[in-house]
Amino acid sequence: MSDTQSVAADILRSLVERIERLNEEIDALNSDKKGIYGEARAGGFDAKALRKLVSLRKQDRDERMEQEAILELYKQALGMA
Repeated sequence: MSDTQSVAADILRSLVERIERLNEEIDALNSDKKGIYGEARAGGFDAKALRKLVSLRKQDRDERMEQEAILELYKQALGMA
């Protein structure tokens, strides 16, 4: 194997190993998150509602208000309001 191929293989191996480590960290974090939702359920909270709250908090205020207004309009059109 030439030096160029050896260097490329080393870089490739390093990239793959870094990705694998990140996947392990993601799995650990997802497990932690699952535990928190379980703790919430045990405390009487609705996990689905908590997920929605987390999602809403990610949005900026104007975006959230626009989506809520559109949803309300659609609900009215379908007689759900």
